[in-house]
Amino acid sequence: MVLGLSGGVDSSVAAMLIHRAIGAKLHCVFVDNGLLRLGEREQVEKTFGEHFKMDLHVVDASERFLGKLAGVTDPERKRKIIGAEFIAVFAEAARGFKDAKFLGQGTLYPDVIESTAAFGGPTAKIKSHHNVGGLPDDLHFELVEPLRWCFKDEVRAIGRKLGLADEIVDRQPFPGPGLAVRCPGAITRERLDLLRRADAIVTHEIQAAGAHKALWQYFAVLLPVQSVGVMGDGRTYEQVCSLRIVASDDGMTADWVQLPRELLAKISNRIVNEVRGINRVLLDVTSKPPGTIEWE
Repeated sequence: MVLGLSGGVDSSVAAMLIHRAIGAKLHCVFVDNGLLRLGEREQVEKTFGEHFKMDLHVVDASERFLGKLAGVTDPERKRKIIGAEFIAVFAEAARGFKDAKFLGQGTLYPDVIESTAAFGGPTAKIKSHHNVGGLPDDLHFELVEPLRWCFKDEVRAIGRKLGLADEIVDRQPFPGPGLAVRCPGAITRERLDLLRRADAIVTHEIQAAGAHKALWQYFAVLLPVQSVGVMGDGRTYEQVCSLRIVASDDGMTADWVQLPRELLAKISNRIVNEVRGINRVLLDVTSKPPGTIEWE
């Protein structure tokens, strides 16, 4: 069996379940699409390749993805491009496992709900998920989705039962399209680098303060606008980022969270002073609904 492993909670739990069942017959493929968080690829290699001793194959396709996304600003088109490219890259890697007959995925029920009209009913498609549908006809794999009817809280509970470490089980959700949906407007390597560094500060400070235990997600979004500012004795005209901090039980609904003023100030000061290219930090105070957790 071949499984697309992202290192997130869903694919990690799916990988552990399947690995428990078939052992070395499971081949995990990690696709570096250039849209990952800071240090994410290294963490996956260390956790699953070195610690859990899984058969892990890393494919660096960052140039390929960023090339396809160049100049694209429409959110749904971004998702479609990333989904199609992921399937193409993954399919190329999967064909290298000649004896594999099954494809494992960490698809959850919310993915199905948001991508399709559930059970043929009136549910509207909210946004596309690359792991729901879209497999090439010539791949000839039988799909195995052990978590398809589960919500995130249930997946975390399964992960704990399997003995996964808290740093994996409690890891905040990360979207399949990665930082592309947190970078409205045109995607460039430079903008992604700014976002990665700002996001790492948000994550570090919230976790260092112990505030993450009551949160569902907490991250930075790089906006497609520039702002006038003052740094030292000079005028700046640089990028703006927004903080998205929400609490939720299952990701279907969410409420924005007001962190302590001192913590927000520390995050803002660090981003503006350490991430050269961002001079203004905003706070998103929109719940889901009417907004979604991700910006695109």
